[in-house]
Amino acid sequence: MVYVTGDTHGDFKRFSDPRLRQLKKGDTLIICGDFGFIWDGSREEDRILKKLGKKKYNICFVDGTHENFDLLSKYPVTSWKGGKVHNISGNVYHLMRGQVFTVDKLHIFTLGGGESPDLDIRLEHNTWSKAEIPTKEELLDAAKRVDMTDGNIDIIITHEPPLKIKGFLQLKENKEAVRVTGLNTFFEELAAFCKFQRWFFGSLHEDKFVSSSHIAVFTSIINAHTGKPIY
Repeated sequence: MVYVTGDTHGDFKRFSDPRLRQLKKGDTLIICGDFGFIWDGSREEDRILKKLGKKKYNICFVDGTHENFDLLSKYPVTSWKGGKVHNISGNVYHLMRGQVFTVDKLHIFTLGGGESPDLDIRLEHNTWSKAEIPTKEELLDAAKRVDMTDGNIDIIITHEPPLKIKGFLQLKENKEAVRVTGLNTFFEELAAFCKFQRWFFGSLHEDKFVSSSHIAVFTSIINAHTGKPIY
């Protein structure tokens, strides 16, 4: 089975959550960005990654906006479930941008990245990397892969939501102006083309079923096959 949760930000306690005891050997947990365990390359970080890699279930993540992309890019690229990944440690995988994976009979499209809302106060290679923003080439490559499926994607996993969903949440919750980017617009076009069942995203740091198909996740753990949280 495939399960989805939100940003972990390097919080190891998230993997002590009793709900995760329901996951069986060979199951897959996908994190919607800001994994956070690849940050400083320290021995302690390496120890934690090796411990995560020994879990009975797969731990997969798309990149968000708070990642050390310099370190992430140094991991070997390999193939897993039909798409390209960085194999981090054991059963821990970074699901690369614009890939289509087949996991437990689900066709899953992944495209991480985004644009930090506090971009103007961040310094490159310190607390920010321009690599957080998908390039034009990455988006074109992603579009080609989706086109090859004729839009038959079951699950979409991203960090950012489509344009209309982001705007709707902003309006409904009277939030301050939310940065809308070309990536949100690209996702809007993707949503119109694909015949997907569910779209999970994590950047807004909230747990909310925006619709039957668009799901914001943070600390919830949701069964991707049924769309229902586990308790």
